Amino acid sequence: ESQLNLEISLRLRDLLHFLGYRTKMIRTTDTSVYTNGATISEKKISDLKHRVEMVNETADALLLSIHQNQFSDGRYSGAQVFYAGTEGSAQLAKLLQERLVSTLNPGSNRKCKKSDGVYLMEHIDCTGVLIECGFLSNAEEEAKLSCATYQKKLCCVIAATVSQYLSNT
Repeated sequence: ESQLNLEISLRLRDLLHFLGYRTKMIRTTDTSVYTNGATISEKKISDLKHRVEMVNETADALLLSIHQNQFSDGRYSGAQVFYAGTEGSAQLAKLLQERLVSTLNPGSNRKCKKSDGVYLMEHIDCTGVLIECGFLSNAEEEAKLSCATYQKKLCCVIAATVSQYLSNT
């Protein structure tokens, strides 16, 4: 999952640059961003706190957190957007969810939701969304998510929607 997230994030960064937006990546390689910790748990906590710090230190930030979903039942599919409790987050999530469904997941009944219990989303100060691009537990969707052409389409939808959102705020 982390490698797919990174591939999609780097494509999205490049497209946002092409559209004239400044971007800042939390990571550009498949590594964690922890600064201390002896155990896996301590490293994970450090990683999350460091991510929050990086986002909150960025002026005029808008967080796009890219992820892949996983479930024990392989029949589930479709992108889903979760949003922080900060200003603008719900509006951006709703717009992204509508565009992802209409262009990539027609017929999906997934709705955007508030990201309850997600440390990063609960501690940022800016507009933020977490995009679950699809289900790796669904073989068909995993194949699409691994395909460069599909990743490009996904990033085009996200970048165009973010651009529309920013031009209206």
